[in-house]
Amino acid sequence: MVTSMSVSAAELRVMSGGAPKEVFAELVPQFERQTGTKVTFTYAVITALREKIAAGEKADVLVLPVPVLEGLAKEGKVGAPTTFGTVGTSVVVKEGARKPDISTQEKFKAAMLAAKSVVHATPGQTPSGTHMGKVMEQLGIAEAMAKKVIHKPALAGGVALVTSGEAEIGIYPASEVAGIKGISIVGELPPGVDFTSVYGSAPMSGSAAPEAAAAFVAFMAAPEHRAVWKEAGFAPPAQ
Repeated sequence: MVTSMSVSAAELRVMSGGAPKEVFAELVPQFERQTGTKVTFTYAVITALREKIAAGEKADVLVLPVPVLEGLAKEGKVGAPTTFGTVGTSVVVKEGARKPDISTQEKFKAAMLAAKSVVHATPGQTPSGTHMGKVMEQLGIAEAMAKKVIHKPALAGGVALVTSGEAEIGIYPASEVAGIKGISIVGELPPGVDFTSVYGSAPMSGSAAPEAAAAFVAFMAAPEHRAVWKEAGFAPPAQ
C-alpha cells in the first residue's frame, strides 16, 4: 500500500482514455488521501490524446491501451508500461427494452440490421470505434447501416443516447457502460467480431513529479484494488 510517507505531496497530471474513468472515480480519492498528492485528469478519445502528445503537451502519467503506450515508449516519451487489465466490448439497450440475440456472429448481424439506430464511437478515434467500422465491413452491412449508425464516443455522451431512447443499441467498452443507470447490458460481442482492449499506464518522460507518477501507477495496479477494476468491467491482466 502506498502511504503518505512514501511519496512527497505533489500535483499530478494524468491524461487518460475514457475506459478506466469509473475506476479512477473510486480509487483516486483514496490515493490522494494516502499520499497528499492532488490528481487532475484530462480525459479524451485516443486520437485526441495522441495529437496532444505529438504537439508537445505534457503530463505526468498516461493511461492508454498498452500497444499505444509501447509505441510511445519506443519514441522515448514514456517509461515502461504497467498493464491494468483487459476490457471487452459490450452491447447495451435501454433499460426495459427487449434484448436482441447476439450469441453468434450471424445473430449479431441480424440484430444490427433489425435495429432502428445504433451508436458506437467514431471509427479512427477510439479502438472500439475503429473495430466496429471494420465489423460492419466484415459482415457486409456497412452500406445498410450507414444511415442508422450514430458515431459518438462514450466520453461525448454516446451512452446517454441509449438511455434517452434516441439510439436503440449501443456498443462500447464494458468499462464505459458498467454501472450506468438506464441501460441493460445485452452481453459482449460474439466470437468472430469480438474485441478486447488491454489498458495500462506509464509515467511520461520529463515529468515534474516522477516519484508521484510512479506511486500512482503502482497504487492503481495494486492487487488489493483488483476488485474495483473487475466491478468496472476489466479482467485481470494476463500473467
